[in-house]
Amino acid sequence: MNFLKPPQSQSQVPQTQIKSTYQRLRWQVFLGIFIGYAGYYLLRNNFTIALPQLVQAGFTKSQLGWAFSAVSIAYGFSKFIMGTVSDRSNARIFLPLGLILTALVNLCLGLIPFLTQSLNIMAVLLFLIGWFEGMGWPPSGRILTHWFSISERGGWTSVWNVAHNVGGALMAPLATGGIIWMSACFPHLQAFTGAFVLPAIIGIIIALFAYLLIRDTPEAMGLPPIEVYHNDFSNQEHKLYEKEMTTKEILFQYVLNNKWVWLIAFANIFVYFVRYGVENWAPTYLTEVKHLTLTNSSSSYFLYEIAGIPGTIFAGWVSDKIFHGRRGPAGFTFMILVSLFVIFYWQAQNQLMINIALIMIGFLIYGPVMLIGLQALDSVPKKAAGTAAGLTGLFGYLFGSVAANALMGMIVDHFGWSVGFITIFIAALLAAAIFALTWNLRGQEAQA
Repeated sequence: MNFLKPPQSQSQVPQTQIKSTYQRLRWQVFLGIFIGYAGYYLLRNNFTIALPQLVQAGFTKSQLGWAFSAVSIAYGFSKFIMGTVSDRSNARIFLPLGLILTALVNLCLGLIPFLTQSLNIMAVLLFLIGWFEGMGWPPSGRILTHWFSISERGGWTSVWNVAHNVGGALMAPLATGGIIWMSACFPHLQAFTGAFVLPAIIGIIIALFAYLLIRDTPEAMGLPPIEVYHNDFSNQEHKLYEKEMTTKEILFQYVLNNKWVWLIAFANIFVYFVRYGVENWAPTYLTEVKHLTLTNSSSSYFLYEIAGIPGTIFAGWVSDKIFHGRRGPAGFTFMILVSLFVIFYWQAQNQLMINIALIMIGFLIYGPVMLIGLQALDSVPKKAAGTAAGLTGLFGYLFGSVAANALMGMIVDHFGWSVGFITIFIAALLAAAIFALTWNLRGQEAQA
């Protein structure tokens, strides 16, 4: 594993070159993690495009749903476990490595026919995809904490977070293009496997570009720490924590005994429950209860997703410019507004009202999703950022996301949609309440 070892600090560049070098490299590394993280989303959910053909091949929806759940389960654990590895690794290598490994598994699914003929084999490969996908967020967090200071990090992180919308949006047309290409050029293979192949090829190319652009830390490039450069520190003692730490130090000194990280992790359960409780059940609710056509419900769902892009950026701006690096007040405000629009969505009587409600929920919910990850980065030393963000992700995916699927389904089946919406409403209020507990938290310390 020595090839993952972070680079050593270099002799500082001449004083006259620090500003120009910093400005150039900050944009360069940001572009690297943006396109790199977007590449991860080109390769996460390709299985959904192949589902109809797999159903026709004889698999049941329940079987395929079980297999596909392996992605979320693996991702939740990997984001935490690989986060601890990422904190002790060179982000320039770690992020592209995970993307290439994800692409290779997708290529196997696309090019080796017998792999898509066994449910158990597909589940194992989807688990591997979820695991390697967990190598994308932590090194990005490492980059963001090393190259952007506490008072500006919200804006930069919110723009970076849009990468998952970009990658997710491009996945479907690329996968569809891969199917067309596969059927025309490789008639001996099943055409639907092209949904894995073309995005994987693009993913490998993106990984190479990310490697060329990313740099691990300013110190590795002969620059001063970002806190010194901007005179913007995340703790009152102006301590930098630039020494590399062991996994034991990261876990037991800075993450597992950090009450703020635990609070944020629990908030993430309720934020994810609201997000996926609305998102995953919208098509079913709109067609079953509101009697919208599939086309109309799809357009409403699209509006929900696309509204998350400006909402995420706005949340980062609010936390930086209005609350001066405190994420709690922004998260509290957004979740209170989400709870109101959940009720509005529940009571909406026509498609215009439904669309307004979904646009506002989408605009508001993705901000807190981003803010929790950002708060995790802020609340620990830079060298522990990936582990802290990974712990919050573990809670969000394993408890919030799973509950939004399984628990919401049970609630609706046994008690109806009204109780389901009341549950989502309560979850939004609980998330707001936990955000309120972090109201004065800025960086690693709560202010008076």
